[in-house]
Amino acid sequence: MTTIKQKQLWKYLFLLGPFFTAAGLTTGLVADSWGVVPLVLLILGITICVLWLVWQSQRSQWWKQRSTQAGANALVATIAVLVIVGLINFLSTRYQLRADLTDTQLFSLSPQSQELVRQLNQPLKIWVFDVTQNPQDRELLENYRRQSGKFQFEYVDPQSRPGLAEKFGVKDYGEVYLESGEKRQLVQSVNVNERLSEIKLTNKLQQLYSDRTTKVYFLQGHGEHPITGGEGGITQAVQGLSDRNYTATALNLTTNAKVPDDANVVVVAGPKKELFPAEVKALQDYLNRGGNVLLMIDPNTNPNLNSLLQEWGVSLDNRLAVDVSGAGVGLGPAAPIITSYGQHPITKDFGNGISFYRLARPLQITPVAGVQSTPLLQTKPYPDSWAESDLQSEKLEFNPDKDIKGPLTLGVALTKKISTTPPVTPTPQSTATPTTSPTPLPTTTTASPTPTPTTPPTPQSTATPTTSPTPLPTTTTQPSPTPTATSPDAQQPEAPAKESRLVVIGNSDFATDNIFKQQLNGDVFLNSVTWLSQQDQQPLSIRPKEPKNRRINISIAQANFLTLSALIVLPLIGFISAAAVWWKRR
Repeated sequence: MTTIKQKQLWKYLFLLGPFFTAAGLTTGLVADSWGVVPLVLLILGITICVLWLVWQSQRSQWWKQRSTQAGANALVATIAVLVIVGLINFLSTRYQLRADLTDTQLFSLSPQSQELVRQLNQPLKIWVFDVTQNPQDRELLENYRRQSGKFQFEYVDPQSRPGLAEKFGVKDYGEVYLESGEKRQLVQSVNVNERLSEIKLTNKLQQLYSDRTTKVYFLQGHGEHPITGGEGGITQAVQGLSDRNYTATALNLTTNAKVPDDANVVVVAGPKKELFPAEVKALQDYLNRGGNVLLMIDPNTNPNLNSLLQEWGVSLDNRLAVDVSGAGVGLGPAAPIITSYGQHPITKDFGNGISFYRLARPLQITPVAGVQSTPLLQTKPYPDSWAESDLQSEKLEFNPDKDIKGPLTLGVALTKKISTTPPVTPTPQSTATPTTSPTPLPTTTTASPTPTPTTPPTPQSTATPTTSPTPLPTTTTQPSPTPTATSPDAQQPEAPAKESRLVVIGNSDFATDNIFKQQLNGDVFLNSVTWLSQQDQQPLSIRPKEPKNRRINISIAQANFLTLSALIVLPLIGFISAAAVWWKRR
């Protein structure tokens, strides 16, 4: 009985080890302070546990037993797994790697937004004055923050921080503001039906750091698409420009046949009538002094712009672009679908995206010295597309005698270098010679036997002073400074050349309100104007990301077949296979 009692006493003393250890950990964690008491409890508990293990090992030699070795292996393997998992979590918090596997990159920022945020030169903060935090909006803001540490955002309840709400002028829940330094700007108001938009946020970011307002003039008066609404209007295109800090203004060249000097871009959107020669001359002069023009010319129209286009090597084809590949998506042959784009800043991010143009005319491009052209929009090759010359026939068929095989060019971008150095006129030498030449004509007629003073045949003023010192005019009493004999125009440094840009598209319908936001139509217009404005550092248009429709349309019979297959046939095959295996092994 005495032996049993001693063994039970050691057993109870061993339990003090885990007890003191747990008490020390609990005290330290609860108090959030590892002072003397927690450390003493931990040391005492660990010491008792170690002594118990030493006593047990000397008493029973348990570490040599097979069960001990197996348990030790399991313990080491468990600890190793826990260490690996912890290390992975630690690395994941330090180094993040995200992969967007969606086809259209729905959960990633566009390259334009990424580039803009990475170039932030000062801290920027987004204030969302809302009570609830929508997961979709928050994920979008997180994507921005991952691009740069200078981008931050915060959700604020206007009721809990009324001073901050008053500072921003918040009027309702859901308003999103952007703040950078002393600049504050309303981005948009989010609600149940409208979530935070990457397009609007990036455009506001761009406007915040841009101190330049680009002015775009839309020529009016010849049946062009109205910019103020109505049938065939292009208000969505104008709104898209306004969102990008552009100012759109109507232009009438009949009252003043000169393009304003503050015009960054002039848009001629679908004129139905001819322009007056003075208006065409005004556009030519504007281009010749470094202007930028977007021409969208529909078929069956003659805007009288041939003289302007010939200077750039572009001619409007009177045929109709036909594309029979769009029947599957409900587009007729007179609405070419474009999936092939040129290597140009306007279309560099389009990939194989779709834009379409109802009733478009092809363009003919001829090389011109000093003009660089890049085709933007190309139709599919023949037999999918061709240029139809018989517009009266109800059945469109390719006629090899009159039609042109595809691919056809529906849009082109052109650039031309414009010298800003004023031309040097040869006439000044006749007036400059008497004043600057060291050989005054009246005196040299008697002092010099040579007739050179009366014959200044050389047209260059610089040639006269170099040859004049020989006539021995030392007898003259007029001291003329010889260094000033050279023409000041010859020493003037050459000014940097300007670049004039022109975009010609054989269609204007793609920018109208009904189809502006479909596919890439709006991007073609906005990117063209952006490139024409010569703000090459400005990100181009951001396409809205939409999930692709991958649904399969099946008939009722096909649906019934799939149902029977999934619920009856496949399970039955499994049961039969199992029964066969059982019968074979029994």
